[in-house]
Amino acid sequence: MNSLAHPQLRFTPTVADPDGPRELVILGSTGSIGTQAIDVVLRNPGRFKVVALSAAGGRVELLAEQAVALGVHTVAVADPAAEKPLREALAAKAQGAPLPRVLAGPDAATELAAAECHSVLNGITGSIGLAPTLAALRAGRVLVLANKESLIVGGPLVKAVAQPGQIVPVDSEHAALFQALAGGTRAEVRKLVVTASGGPFRNRTREQLAGVTPSDALAHPTWAMGPVVTINSATLVNKGLEVIEAHLLYDVPFDRIEVVVHPQSVVHSMVEFVDGSTLAQASPPDMRMPIALGLGWPDRVPDAAPGCDWTKAATWEFFPLDNEAFPAVELAREVGTLGGTAPAVFNAANEECVDAFLKGALPFTGIVDTVAKVVAEHGTPQSGTSLTVEDVLHAESWARARARELAAG
Repeated sequence: MNSLAHPQLRFTPTVADPDGPRELVILGSTGSIGTQAIDVVLRNPGRFKVVALSAAGGRVELLAEQAVALGVHTVAVADPAAEKPLREALAAKAQGAPLPRVLAGPDAATELAAAECHSVLNGITGSIGLAPTLAALRAGRVLVLANKESLIVGGPLVKAVAQPGQIVPVDSEHAALFQALAGGTRAEVRKLVVTASGGPFRNRTREQLAGVTPSDALAHPTWAMGPVVTINSATLVNKGLEVIEAHLLYDVPFDRIEVVVHPQSVVHSMVEFVDGSTLAQASPPDMRMPIALGLGWPDRVPDAAPGCDWTKAATWEFFPLDNEAFPAVELAREVGTLGGTAPAVFNAANEECVDAFLKGALPFTGIVDTVAKVVAEHGTPQSGTSLTVEDVLHAESWARARARELAAG
């Protein structure tokens, strides 16, 4: 299997003390993924040690609390204006204990990603996670990847520097595929089946989606996530991004990656093999399980999250995806097939359209419709071996500006 995330290969970084607790850097520590990762760490103090944290800077009190509780040596914030309140919060909470070093600015997380450690958990939201992803890979760290956008927008760049087995995915769907793929060889894989909860609107037609409000779209039936990811789940853009991610991680063609709606969110994804056998990974919807798998791989972390209760009756349902009501997945397939800068345009335009929807400037169905227009206008993407980070950033900048223009009417 020629893939970035290879469950049968073990990438081993060079670390100072291979017999001690596994040293971790957590990027995006105050977000949903970061806080749950810290919960896993605190419940396994002899197994993991966090040496550095980064966050955007909007929750300095929580960041300081995390830093003191974990005893990290470095804390970083992307917002330079957050440096002073962070230092004050650290001093107040440390109560005389040594204070960690503080980094501030847009490149702070990238600097941390190359720090001396075993694994880097990239829990940053958005394509700003690309530079830290590349830095961690170049520094020879295991990349525990929750920031799907960095792989999607910078696929060729990531593939150029990642070693086989160096990336362990954290998305519940890709962690499920990662585990199921261990059950066979690359030649034996017939297709990947990515499950989707369907979000809050899975039974609605396109016409019924026209009047959806932001509060409606933010009421996800299964997962508690940030606003952008929650809206992406409602539009199924998130599932489109995951299809692209699955293609890049596991080197499976787009026509052999399917999406199926599974409202219970217990079966997180499946792999069908050539003999007709399907391996599914099942667990209650709790992100601590895939997070712990990423942090501890190739070993599992006992009691990371509750398992299924097989003593109780349960029904699991699976439905085909309504591509007319939710065209985002098919659009993502087209974008992924184009490659180059097209995925960056898709992702950036979507982020702007989600923002416009949340502000009441764009209807719910207008999110994906507008993204499709931006992708079409982008035309032939910059691609091939000549693709650079600057190409990606330029494409994103253009897509954001064009999406704002279209959303403004």
